[in-house]
Amino acid sequence: MEIKRDRYLRQLIESRQNGFIKVITGIRRCGKSYLLNVLFYRYLLEHGVADDHIIRIDLEDRMNKDLRNPDTMLRYVHDKIKDKELYYIIIDEVQLMNEFVDVLNSFRHIENADTYVTGSNSHFLSSDIPTEFRGRGETIHVNPLSFSEFYFAVGGDKQDVWREYYTYGGLPLIRSFDTEQKKISYLKNLFETVYLADIIERHKIKNENEMRELVLILASSIGAPCNPTKLSNTFRSVKNVKIAGHTISNYLAYLSESFLLNKAIRYDIKGKKYINTLSKYYFADIGLRNAILDMRQQEETHIMENIIYNELLVRGYRVDVGMVEIKRPDKDGKWMRIQLEVDFIATLGSKKYYVQSALSVPNREKEIQESRSLININDSFKKVIVVKDHIMPRRNEEGILTVGLFDFLLNEDSLDM
Repeated sequence: MEIKRDRYLRQLIESRQNGFIKVITGIRRCGKSYLLNVLFYRYLLEHGVADDHIIRIDLEDRMNKDLRNPDTMLRYVHDKIKDKELYYIIIDEVQLMNEFVDVLNSFRHIENADTYVTGSNSHFLSSDIPTEFRGRGETIHVNPLSFSEFYFAVGGDKQDVWREYYTYGGLPLIRSFDTEQKKISYLKNLFETVYLADIIERHKIKNENEMRELVLILASSIGAPCNPTKLSNTFRSVKNVKIAGHTISNYLAYLSESFLLNKAIRYDIKGKKYINTLSKYYFADIGLRNAILDMRQQEETHIMENIIYNELLVRGYRVDVGMVEIKRPDKDGKWMRIQLEVDFIATLGSKKYYVQSALSVPNREKEIQESRSLININDSFKKVIVVKDHIMPRRNEEGILTVGLFDFLLNEDSLDM
């Protein structure tokens, strides 16, 4: 099965010879190595780069153990460069090399070298990795397969592919397993022995069960507004465990830095300010979330919301969750404040979209309900409702676009219909 990662391949191509170390990051097993060592390597060969001018090193390979020594690596690469033509240095699992930051910065002094690296432990995956290169590194963040990448690789009936995707997610290797049990075991094993183990080891977490329970709580309530205090209260009431809010705050930061979770901050649309009291957390891969819960809580409405959020991130948007405050009289005629939620505010440069996720809008009453927060936004940015229903895109009298889920996910320009 050929999986195309055209978006990321295009980023690599556009970054050639720009003077920066290209750092390929992303959650483990999302396809970073495949992108660099198969797709990008193939592109270089097809566009006239000689094979002996592509220096590829997999540090996970036992045969390359000696190259994990920084000085040995430097000598090896310098010995490979025989002329003044451009050389491409591609290093996989670079975190296995001691002092790798110094080595990569040394490569920058080779005038005819262009360097690309991937890494897979929680330190390298951390969102703060660009600081390691003091402004001399360019990060290309790779996500698990989007629905469109998954669908165009698999083909067939969209509904069948959707069920497969929202159950097992978009980690590329998931398609290599032929039974449900093998897929679930793969995902659960990844979470326990790779993702969680990395975080616990790096941050020296003493109480592993606390971290595991926190992930379970977040998985069972994706898209629910929360904060450390609220989660601490949940631990106390549901688990009968006392965990301080600052400890939970640290745990949330670790999970976000490792790209297992993504944090969406609430934004007051009318007040034009961020509200840090509550945020939402979404899983980078919905299959991992489902496996963490032993495939329970397969509520399509929340899973769909998570997938829409991930799709907006893949397209390069900064994604916040919105809040619109309105006033209305209660039954006694007294004015009261009500906060209405906008699922997502997607921003890219001067572009902004307000996006609602709704499993179904079968009638005008439901449409009014889903549109309520959007109608109360007093600006001219586009407002979109994404529904699971298979419908033709349509605009209502308030100018709000309603688009079907598959049209949204399979058309990169769907927000501009």
